[in-house]
Amino acid sequence: MSALQIVEVDVFDDAALDAWHRVYEAAERACGPEVAATWQLEEVRALMQARGTRYWDGGYSGFADGRLVTVGWAQLTLLDNTERAELAVHTLPDARRRGHASAMLAHLEGVARDRGRTILVGESSWPYAAGPSGAGQPGRELARSAGYDLALGDVKRRLALPVADEVLDELAAEAAGHHAGYLLRSWIGPVPDELVDGWARLTSSLDTEAPTGELHLEPAYADVATVREGEALLVAQGRTKVNTVALDPEGQVVAYSDIATTVHEPGRAYQWGTLVRRDARGHRLGLAVKVANQRLLQREHPDVRELITYNAEVNRHMIGVNERLGFVPVARLGEFQKRVTEKGPTG
Repeated sequence: MSALQIVEVDVFDDAALDAWHRVYEAAERACGPEVAATWQLEEVRALMQARGTRYWDGGYSGFADGRLVTVGWAQLTLLDNTERAELAVHTLPDARRRGHASAMLAHLEGVARDRGRTILVGESSWPYAAGPSGAGQPGRELARSAGYDLALGDVKRRLALPVADEVLDELAAEAAGHHAGYLLRSWIGPVPDELVDGWARLTSSLDTEAPTGELHLEPAYADVATVREGEALLVAQGRTKVNTVALDPEGQVVAYSDIATTVHEPGRAYQWGTLVRRDARGHRLGLAVKVANQRLLQREHPDVRELITYNAEVNRHMIGVNERLGFVPVARLGEFQKRVTEKGPTG
């Protein structure tokens, strides 16, 4: 067997990026029909070509005997969490157990170290029945063999749509008695100018306010410019957001929930974040914004027939809310972490 030859993908070379994505998608779908939640080709292309201020993304292709067998993806945040690197390896099912994935992961780790990163993280999905540890699953075993620890376990859940109006009415009425004085506001697309400052402050805290397990995370950086940059990327990716916030009596954004639809996956949407600011908790605002946003999704996108979400397995409160809406578990996702002391120059 020849040594793996790894090259960085020219993201403006359509043929090279298309080939990279085919391997990525084949590897993801081999995990099982309910397990994969793949980025679509045009979503990846828009992200990697954007070269925005918040992220640096690099794609890598690994060839054995001239055949593309494994691909890698590295993402580094540039405005926050600057010790951290997110790494992903995807290998064709018929090319596994030949050391290709390990070689690609080692290459990605070198890229991260050369850019001054010492906290390396990655994700892997597996069937729900395989259990929380994912023992024996390819991605989990690759991570373990390379010295990564399982830092947080998540569960993927699916909701068949539409949710009955009676269910939404009941949940909304239950929450309403607890948030008198708060105003719910919903919209499609970009955040209204008068809300964008508060939106930026609240959404930037999602990663650290939600359960993080053993993950080392700092609050995300966000201001109006980064929010607008992210919205422009969504347009380029073919995604549209459905949003609801709760405003306190002073008009401040204290809770939000957002859902993303995409032209590349007709009939499917993704529940992204839901968060209530600490000082506004206890008013059932999380339930209120989720229900209001679900109504908006069903009214404006009646073609969407399933909604996908991920929750940390320890996040019992949000899981309880989702189960009342009708979400059912379909797969698991592990978030792995490794700390390294050796690093190269920042760049």
